[in-house]
Amino acid sequence: MATFLDFEKPIAELDARVEELRETAQAGELNIDSEIERLQAKSEKLLRETYNRLTPWQKTQVARHPERPHFKDYVAGLIEDFVPLAGDRAFGDDQAIMGGLGRLGGRRIVLIGHEKGDDTASRIRHNFGMAKPEGYRKAIRLMKLADRFGLPVVTLVDTPGAFPGVQAEERGQAEAIARSTEECLGLSVPLIAAIVGEGGSGGAIALAAANRVLMLEHSVYAVISPEGCASILWRTADKAAEAAEAMRVTAGDLKELGVIERVVPEPVGGAHRDPSRAIDVLGEALREELGRYEGMTGAEIRAERRRKFLAIG
Repeated sequence: MATFLDFEKPIAELDARVEELRETAQAGELNIDSEIERLQAKSEKLLRETYNRLTPWQKTQVARHPERPHFKDYVAGLIEDFVPLAGDRAFGDDQAIMGGLGRLGGRRIVLIGHEKGDDTASRIRHNFGMAKPEGYRKAIRLMKLADRFGLPVVTLVDTPGAFPGVQAEERGQAEAIARSTEECLGLSVPLIAAIVGEGGSGGAIALAAANRVLMLEHSVYAVISPEGCASILWRTADKAAEAAEAMRVTAGDLKELGVIERVVPEPVGGAHRDPSRAIDVLGEALREELGRYEGMTGAEIRAERRRKFLAIG
């Protein structure tokens, strides 16, 4: 069963009606194909119209949809010969950030990204994509490896933010995030980041201080969640929709502001409705972006990244 969001209730009702009619047609001799087709067309039209006018808060809900593709799905759909690498060589292995070596379109890369998990057990194992210091130190280790061997780095960002627990603070969460951001900025190889769901706070920027930042059409990227912002400004998370509007968290707004470089279109109704298509489209965009850096020196790549971040704001 598909998971429908609150604002999709009219679409859910139409789809449920279509399923009822299909069961009726299979059980008896009534010919109601024309009615089924009419309702399907109506549902598809309503879906398209709904997603063409999503509010920032509705886009936030779509970005968090549990059926959106996750890191492991992008690996399965895009990366050949993937070899996962684990651990930070200091404390342990954080499953909220995954990474390894592989090939994207025949080009050798280092891939790093957040993994949220897709069921209760895996979400707990991956800590809902909220990394601890060892996760960011793992990312640093992999970026250093990429720099040493001249391999481009691709990061897939999907996190509500870094883990805020006491254990993470005890092990140096802020320092680990800062070091990871610093490593991103200092790489002499291209770094392409894609916000594929939520891009939350420093937990996201630690993997997204990149030459080029891409966002899926219905993903969001902000310094704090709308609920967190509302709790600070209005002392209640009930104002999350107003906060999302004011924060300009959407891909379109961030492209206009110069924070990101490219908006990657999603299938009608979001990436969760056609994950294979969404993965293919992002893969094509990543290959194009990596191709921009062929023939550039390390100094030129670093200089471009520096100019970009100094120009923001």
